[in-house]
Amino acid sequence: MLKNNFARTGLLLRTYLRRDWLRILLWFLGLAGIMVAAAGKFDSLYGDPKALASISSTLKLPAMVSMFGPFTAAKPYNPAIIYAAEMMVFMGLFTAMMNIYFAVKNSRAEEDTGVSELISAHAVGRSAQLLAVTIEILLINLVIGVVEALGLQSAGMTGADANGSWLFGMGLAFFGIMFAAISLLCAQVVSSGRSATMLSYGVMGILYVARMATDVQNPDLTWFTVFGWIEKLNIYVTNTWWPLTLMIGFAVIVFGITFAIAMQRDVGSGILPQGNGRKNASPLLAGPFGLIARLERTSTIVWLIALFGLGASYGSIFSKVGDLLGSNPTMAKLIGNAAVTAANKTIVLSFAATLAVVFAVVSVVPAMMTVMRLNTDESKGYLEQLHARGISRLRLYSSHMAFALIVGSIALFLGIIGMGIGGNASMAHAIPLTRFLRSFVGYWPAFMVTIGFTALLAGALPRLQSVAWVVPIYGIMSTYVGKILDFPKWAMKVSPFGWVNQVPLKSINWGMAGWMSALGIVMMLAGYFFYRQRDLKIN
Repeated sequence: MLKNNFARTGLLLRTYLRRDWLRILLWFLGLAGIMVAAAGKFDSLYGDPKALASISSTLKLPAMVSMFGPFTAAKPYNPAIIYAAEMMVFMGLFTAMMNIYFAVKNSRAEEDTGVSELISAHAVGRSAQLLAVTIEILLINLVIGVVEALGLQSAGMTGADANGSWLFGMGLAFFGIMFAAISLLCAQVVSSGRSATMLSYGVMGILYVARMATDVQNPDLTWFTVFGWIEKLNIYVTNTWWPLTLMIGFAVIVFGITFAIAMQRDVGSGILPQGNGRKNASPLLAGPFGLIARLERTSTIVWLIALFGLGASYGSIFSKVGDLLGSNPTMAKLIGNAAVTAANKTIVLSFAATLAVVFAVVSVVPAMMTVMRLNTDESKGYLEQLHARGISRLRLYSSHMAFALIVGSIALFLGIIGMGIGGNASMAHAIPLTRFLRSFVGYWPAFMVTIGFTALLAGALPRLQSVAWVVPIYGIMSTYVGKILDFPKWAMKVSPFGWVNQVPLKSINWGMAGWMSALGIVMMLAGYFFYRQRDLKIN
């Protein structure tokens, strides 16, 4: 019986690996390439005692602790210790995203497209597809982990050792497997690939915010966040291996629950109950815009709430960030209370400027997904009923674009305003919300360029529209860690987010905002031109 449930798993695994080789290669080059390239620069960046003393002091600031985790290493410092402190949480975040992608795409998304049903019609075991996906994800993580470990050894950072390098690689591998297990479980709970993706990212976001909050307030509590286990490895310091057993144990338990649920549910359904729906459709569904809004309703609400919550969570630590000088009575005597307050305000606004790019990049995600849906729904045949009616391409295209721009803009606004409200609630000296909203105005043009580029690809090269994801991914990498890794200025400006001033710390560059907004609009119009010219996909 058990053998029958997993029959033809090997055949499916080979099929998945053959089909996904290019995607796996791109993720492999992205993750391992970043790690090895960064490791090769750290000796030149932090090779002298003065630089090490400066960066170690910076990493102890609450703002840095919230982003990279607590810096607990004792002197003497070396480049390898600094590298691990800066890169581990950051790489863990991207590793989790990779696993969410493969877990949902090869499980729940295949049920949405009917591929799973076709496979099930042949002589394969009931759980063979899920087991094949699980093994594929295990192999991807372990291979990338091994390459990362070998890459760190070959980089030859001062202070690095084989024990720490292998712990780094295997730590990321098991951390990724843990999030793959969570994503596969989410795929069993809900009834569509889109919902599974949203739920997986929601869980990851909650765990990340919990890690951030506990790291700033009380790092001992980070043990309860799951995401924080990756910090406890203390790489290149104590090289603590045993937290890996927590990750393995957690993953095994979640995999077990996932397979148990998969054996019980029907293909195409989840374990959460679904409503019967309304007897008569709402008048709002009379046009494509209302239809898009209805289909995207749940995910839109989740994105908006998540952005506001993320902003408020970051804002809640502003009191810690801005209290660096206020907690120093000697400094207060030397420069006066007014000067201390002004200095603390500058520190908070500088941190807010760093965070604003995170909200800007995250807010483009739901907008890009809506734009790309124009092609994905068309290729799946979902739009055939609309194409058969007298709905013009202009109306269909503009409805997708309008919904994308509205949702993305509101998401960015809520992230910024949440940060401002949460920050003012925690600080003794509030900063006007209009000052925080400079970030919204400052980053909105970069948001427009990103959506415009996505629309251009969706219209001109629909098969390559996924390439547009490079823009936000590179944007967050270059602005988030680009300064630490000493990226050259031209490399920062490759991304539209690299052109934005440090708002809200600095003023808005209206000239830049004007031409970037115009560029975004031009690319959207060009996208429509190509969309109107090409043939539709009719099944």
